[in-house]
Amino acid sequence: MPDRFATHADGLESPASSGFAIIPDDSADLPHVTRAVYIGTAGNLAVTLASGDQVTLVNLPSATLLPVRIARVEATGTTATDLVGLL
Repeated sequence: MPDRFATHADGLESPASSGFAIIPDDSADLPHVTRAVYIGTAGNLAVTLASGDQVTLVNLPSATLLPVRIARVEATGTTATDLVGLL
């Protein structure tokens, strides 16, 4: 299938073009810093942002798409599940 946008550079405002399952881990960074994260099942998300700041996003509803640059999702404090990192 042809991709009309294959020759365009991706920017942070561009839609995601790839993704990966996120498994929360207190000691390992994600394989890529995300452009956004999809929350499949409601809960809290304890993260380290691309800046290094650590925050917990609480009471996130199911089927939420967060435009946030995340370097790590912590197992401790994360109750949301079915997480997908989008690039």
